[in-house]
Amino acid sequence: MKESENPATSLIQDVVQILQLARQNAYRAVNTAMLEAYWHIGKRIVEEEQDGAARAAYGEGIIKQLSKDLSREIGKGFSVANLENFRKFYLTFSGEQKSYAVRRELSWTHYRLIMRVEDPAARTYYVNECANQTWSTRTLERNINSSYYQRLLSSQAKPSMYIQGQDFNKIFTKDFIKDPYVFEFLNIPEPVNVLEQDIEKALIGNLQQFLLELGKGFSFVGRQFRISTETSHFYIDLVFYNYLLKCFVLFDLKTGKLAHQDTGQMDMYIRMFDDLKKQDDDNPTIGIILCTEKDETVVKYSILNDSKQLFATKYMLYLPTEEELIAEIEREKRLIETQLNEKAGSFGQ
Repeated sequence: MKESENPATSLIQDVVQILQLARQNAYRAVNTAMLEAYWHIGKRIVEEEQDGAARAAYGEGIIKQLSKDLSREIGKGFSVANLENFRKFYLTFSGEQKSYAVRRELSWTHYRLIMRVEDPAARTYYVNECANQTWSTRTLERNINSSYYQRLLSSQAKPSMYIQGQDFNKIFTKDFIKDPYVFEFLNIPEPVNVLEQDIEKALIGNLQQFLLELGKGFSFVGRQFRISTETSHFYIDLVFYNYLLKCFVLFDLKTGKLAHQDTGQMDMYIRMFDDLKKQDDDNPTIGIILCTEKDETVVKYSILNDSKQLFATKYMLYLPTEEELIAEIEREKRLIETQLNEKAGSFGQ
């Protein structure tokens, strides 16, 4: 203990930390116990409905009567709506499993949001990401509404760089790139009439939301990052480092349609960064061109078609409807499938 440190102050700090840790552990224990209780209540309700059938003619009557009885015996918290949620909780997360191991990192509000997702693979993704990345319920809701999982899937068929050398722990660049990105948190009104530097400034002004949209592992390095040779200076819009990919990630922001000059410029930035900034233990630099519209001719015939370090993705300054997102993702998938089929055809000749 330092001479200047007050023993009473040290004691208070230690006691506060002990109590805070105890409260956190108690909350997690209670949260886990309640989630398990809700799951088992839902299971019991389903079992009562025609020997476990998912739907029953008198199922609604059972829940109404149970709500009345529980409200009388225990008190608040057992409305018909809540009991319906418990039932849905069991049906959603039971599947072929005899029981369901809840993630104690998630709250009941998290699970109620995830239950709205119809795709089982997407539900599994949101459960795991919420737990592993400590998403708040607000972040979870935003990501579900913006089809975060589906936008990640849209890049799965793209060429990607394998960045770790052990088969049991593979990480690919495609697992970290979305198409499209959604920047509705910038609150830029339509019609959009802003300059690239205005969007760039707004993204940095909303850096926390921007990082959440980029995904896991990103840390901000610089805006208008200067990289110099003996004869020239160049400025890259946004530079990040991803500690999971173990590489620099460069972003070039465009307010219009993708042009072939954009791909050539980013390719040069990547080569310069690999030569001048990348450390020996870093993986090759990745470049992402953010544009409002992609030109299929540029995508097909430019370096984008073969590069494993260069990507072009769209961004939206508003939260699109589910139909708009589905249409955009399907359009991207068709483009990728066309490219892959053409490559397969050329190899077969």
